[in-house]
Amino acid sequence: MIQLQSETASYQGVKTLHDIDLQVSKGEKLALVGQSGSGKSTLIKLIYERYPVNTALVPQDYGLVNNLSVYHNVYIGCLEQHSTLYNLVNLIRPKTDQVEVVRAILVGLQLEDYLFRPVGRLSGGQKQRVAVARSLFQKGHLLLADEPVSSVDEQQSRVVLKQMLNGFSTVVLALHDIQLALAFCDRIVGLEKGRIVLDSPAEALTAEDLLSLY
Repeated sequence: MIQLQSETASYQGVKTLHDIDLQVSKGEKLALVGQSGSGKSTLIKLIYERYPVNTALVPQDYGLVNNLSVYHNVYIGCLEQHSTLYNLVNLIRPKTDQVEVVRAILVGLQLEDYLFRPVGRLSGGQKQRVAVARSLFQKGHLLLADEPVSSVDEQQSRVVLKQMLNGFSTVVLALHDIQLALAFCDRIVGLEKGRIVLDSPAEALTAEDLLSLY
């Protein structure tokens, strides 16, 4: 489903990924782990650039519009699936069927009470869950998420990750929390200084095996 071969990437003239070889098969749940600056975010962006079709993205900066409601921010994820007229009407006067679909997603993320609240009035953790809700509403075959639970507590992290993994057949997550990576993903890819230094089934690893990456 994903195939990268000898890929490199640069940011502001500085090479941030070196000779990346990565294959991800349909149905895999893969965690990218490594310390900040190891290349996880850049690799997520690179995959999205190569495979934008039927791919949902949860960026690290959330990509939300603060003066719009939670509903509107979630619905924005599917603008390309409808005509301009349909989107305009639905954004001005939300259609009941679309509202209920969004509401059901928010229930799973414990956000249903904020359906029409402006995103700018939410906490960081709530905003992060809105970004996840948008990806779930968008659907697709592949989910790419860059630190999607960094701003929520451990209990909420598990709720959010469960919803994400249930919503997509193939998932690539950049995660800082190695315990969550091992618990929720079936494959771990470790990065260090822009290179892949570990690629293993999660069941073959322990948390201690990953500590050297940090």
